[in-house]
Amino acid sequence: QLQLVESGGGLVQPGGSLRLSCAASGFSLGYYTVAWFRQDPGKERERVSCINRTGGGKFYADSVKGRFTISRDNTEIAVYLQMNGLKLEDTAVYYCAAGPALWCSQSYVYPYWGQGTQVTVSS
Repeated sequence: QLQLVESGGGLVQPGGSLRLSCAASGFSLGYYTVAWFRQDPGKERERVSCINRTGGGKFYADSVKGRFTISRDNTEIAVYLQMNGLKLEDTAVYYCAAGPALWCSQSYVYPYWGQGTQVTVSS
């Protein structure tokens, strides 16, 4: 069974950093395009970042551009989201999602999702 597990969330002060990890169980992420989404209660889910299966295509939402960096490790076991310069409005549950798409597309429906990890930015 294909499973995704997020980790690395937590409580951080404004301006701080966190690195989220999305690990795969039962398959190699190397065959999949992986995206990070976030959702805060009362708000719509937002696609934050995406990296395609080759690593050559990346997407960042305007709200995180210049602060967040997505990457995949050489073993294709995990995908990371390095978050720097965190702001209060970055507070949300962050989810990773994976699918066999070739490229990051706004309309793509990801078949596999993790359970989410909470990121709280607070002073």
